[in-house]
Amino acid sequence: MTLSNGTSDGTIRWGILGTGFIAGLQTQDLKENGFAVQAVGSRSLDSSKAFADQHGVATAHGSYEDLVADPLVDVVYIATPHPFHHANALLALNAGKHVLVEKSFTMNAREAQDIVDLAESKGLVALEAMWTRFLPHMIRIRDIIAAGTIGEVRKVVASHNQSLPQDPAHRLNDPALGGGALLDLGIYPISFAFDILGTPAAIRASASMSATGVDRQTAAIFEYANGAQALVDCELDAASANRAMVIGTNGWIDIEHTWYNPVPFTVHAVDGSVVERYDQPVGSRGMQFQAAELERLIRAGETAGTILPPAESVAIMAAMDEIRRQIGLSYEADAAVEGK
Repeated sequence: MTLSNGTSDGTIRWGILGTGFIAGLQTQDLKENGFAVQAVGSRSLDSSKAFADQHGVATAHGSYEDLVADPLVDVVYIATPHPFHHANALLALNAGKHVLVEKSFTMNAREAQDIVDLAESKGLVALEAMWTRFLPHMIRIRDIIAAGTIGEVRKVVASHNQSLPQDPAHRLNDPALGGGALLDLGIYPISFAFDILGTPAAIRASASMSATGVDRQTAAIFEYANGAQALVDCELDAASANRAMVIGTNGWIDIEHTWYNPVPFTVHAVDGSVVERYDQPVGSRGMQFQAAELERLIRAGETAGTILPPAESVAIMAAMDEIRRQIGLSYEADAAVEGK
């Protein structure tokens, strides 16, 4: 598979919707790799101006509506908390802008399908910002698996455990803001399982809930028709090494701490000997690669790529809907699904 070098010629112009921490990380990677960041929009003009000053962005808008209406913006990167992704993405798409939407893509599969359907109807790109998918080490891993180096894949194991703020009012612990380990952290190992093994035939999940009513830790087994399994887990109040493995009949791939970042991995034969050691650092944080893929799609006149097609983002949200059903975690956004 051909990998973009993660750079841009600057002809496609970006708008940043939201001014939080993740927006700053993405903007920095864009700026460092030749992408044209034209404008930023926030619900507060002061916040927007501060962000623009910090990151060298030409235009600061005091509303999301003004940002998406900016004729000099071609793509909108949506970096608000995930309960707002649905409305923000529809706003941008209806204004004729392509969108790169932070993960989790939405709160549930219904919202995800809404975005995908609208983008398709308008011939626009709606790409989930699961940056790990587009990193060079992940593309190499997919090539190794496709070549049969580790044989038939039997198991994927991946964790995402962090010790995060315990303040009950913090977004991560607030059900009204889509808090919990699953949507913020679990999305990484779940998306990885989909990447390697596809959509599971069945899911079994278990969780422990926090005092605020969100999942503080969740684990799931994905079962596949061919007998393969994925073991995924996440936790927001205890950290771990956060490694991942892909286990096959002829060997395994061990991805080092922290596996969803640009890190080394080792391919082992079934006897434990080293077949390949991959260690190729990337520039910046690595978020430029997803942006490069979105620009590639625009230039090719395509709305879906092969690394993370929109339909798969919907399927991932559906899997997380099923996990939430099993662990008893619901959000306000689910009411529309239930017809309430």
